[in-house]
Amino acid sequence: MGHVTIRRVWLKDFRSYEELELDFTPGLTALLGDNGNGKSNLLEAIGFLVSLKSFRGAPKEALVRAGVDVGFIRAELDDDGREVLIEVELKSLGSPRVLVNKQRLGATRELLGVCSTTIFSPDDLSIAKGSPSLRRELIDDLLTAVHPKNEVVCDDFAKVLKQRNALLKQCNGRLSSDAQLTLEVWDERLVEVGERLGGLRVRILEKLQPLVNDYYTRVSDNSRPIGLAYSSAWRSSGMAASLAESRRDDLRRGISTVGPHRDDVMMEIDGMNARVQASQGEQRSLVLALRLASHELIRQATGTSPILLLDDVFSELDDRRSAALLGALPKCQTILTSAVGIPKGATADAIYYLNDSTLVEARSS
Repeated sequence: MGHVTIRRVWLKDFRSYEELELDFTPGLTALLGDNGNGKSNLLEAIGFLVSLKSFRGAPKEALVRAGVDVGFIRAELDDDGREVLIEVELKSLGSPRVLVNKQRLGATRELLGVCSTTIFSPDDLSIAKGSPSLRRELIDDLLTAVHPKNEVVCDDFAKVLKQRNALLKQCNGRLSSDAQLTLEVWDERLVEVGERLGGLRVRILEKLQPLVNDYYTRVSDNSRPIGLAYSSAWRSSGMAASLAESRRDDLRRGISTVGPHRDDVMMEIDGMNARVQASQGEQRSLVLALRLASHELIRQATGTSPILLLDDVFSELDDRRSAALLGALPKCQTILTSAVGIPKGATADAIYYLNDSTLVEARSS
């Protein structure tokens, strides 16, 4: 079983940090301090380092500290005794430059093969109560983490969909003979990649379901069954038939109205629609269970446990649920932030206190 951990992180001109250097333990590290002191920014830097995406959805240029043009994230990792150095140069204009052991990477998926993270943040509550696009993103990110080559399928679908939509808009509701031939080409390609993407999503949800049930029981200390189902308007009749049926409406509206980009993941707690019928505490426990189940699925698929990043994880959790969450955490490197401390009786391998993006105290638990 592979084991990748972060030993040390350096930040320069990232978000609120002018400069920071921090060592991490292979176990649980707690970053404590009042809100607004840079704890989440540090987690964001670690998450960005291995995915080149902000878990807050921020554009790359927003990650560079105000008033400067370039920011840096640098991390020293331990890969089963082998030292790995990842360096990211962020620019206020232009794409980031990424080096692994001083070698430049050509694609994001190459970075996923080096290290991965599982991240929970307060905004994740929107996965349970927000739009279908957030649930699709969750599943597609998991597909890529389980097998980096799945990113190609997701990217291919997005590109073909963009081309088909551009053609539909250009037609302005009327289909010439030339446009019809071109549309048929894009339809054929969309059927191919759409069927493949839909199938991947269905299969990974089937694997995720029992793990979510297990983690929900452990996180919430409640054994109510969880249901996950892929909701799709086109899978029963097939993508080709659905596109043919929707063509007139697609031309009229200038967009593709059916396909994986319109699908959803239906989530239930004890048979109730979690989006509209569950309490906020139940929704939060469900999303935590989803993140931990995804973490376990990645470990099973890759043989390596992702680094677990938990942002403000104890907010809105009572003492019982906080203790249950800590007991449910997998045995892997975990870095969490909290403005309320860690639950009574709990221990961490290292505790850092941050104030105004500055390390003010460090101690071992």
